[in-house]
Amino acid sequence: MSPAPRLPSPLATLRAEPGWRRIDLISDLHLSPDMPATLARLRAHLSATPADAIFLLGDIFEAWIGDDARWQAGTFEQFALELLREASARKPLFFMHGNRDFALGEPMAEDAGMRLLSDPTRLDAFGRGWLLSHGDQLCLGDVGYLRARAVVRRPGVLAALRAMPLFARRALARHLRAKSRMHQSDPSTWADVDDDAARAWLRDAGCDTLIHGHTHRPALHDLGDGLARAVLSDWDYDHGPGRGDVLVMDAQGLHRIAPMHAAAPDPHAEGGSP
Repeated sequence: MSPAPRLPSPLATLRAEPGWRRIDLISDLHLSPDMPATLARLRAHLSATPADAIFLLGDIFEAWIGDDARWQAGTFEQFALELLREASARKPLFFMHGNRDFALGEPMAEDAGMRLLSDPTRLDAFGRGWLLSHGDQLCLGDVGYLRARAVVRRPGVLAALRAMPLFARRALARHLRAKSRMHQSDPSTWADVDDDAARAWLRDAGCDTLIHGHTHRPALHDLGDGLARAVLSDWDYDHGPGRGDVLVMDAQGLHRIAPMHAAAPDPHAEGGSP
């Protein structure tokens, strides 16, 4: 097992705006060109949600191949940029990197109107401190992954990946998607977040609840001593009946809802039918 990571010092902290009444938290959509129904459901939710802010906590994309891809007309990356722009024009949109989309950079975030978050980040909202993370750093049993993560997150390696021709990065993304499907076929082999490490992070951060994704095991875990770990759901509306939820944070705490469908047009609105 890998050693527990230390909480960064200083810890990135974000304070909710005084007028916020609801925050939506989403992760692990694993969007790609071959997930059109999941992409449509995200667009519908972003359009219809009454949330005052939306937090995307990693692995929103199955493989982000580089910010420069957003300029290619008719591509998935250009569509993703337009979708996120639409959402951020309506309300604040925050993005935390996951293990699949860590290559998304400041140029894409700025064009999309998103604010990038450090992992982890303390969120002060509704009179409480919440610790937000993608969650992969705390899966201490996944030793091989954590070693690979340390390598690919190095600035030089990331720069080398971004310097590859775009067609080569697209081919690499296809290979990684195929490899991922093979790995995900047996959920019993997936590592989970280490509860001792989660408790240590929470105590050091002065928070009572860790909110994370990555593991695809939505649940609320009681860690004892008033501490908890809330796990976000993955989404998949392209295979089978569809699954996925949104974790809603408000003054009452946390609760889960299904992603919203787009609101029906108001017939009395300007331009509507009489």
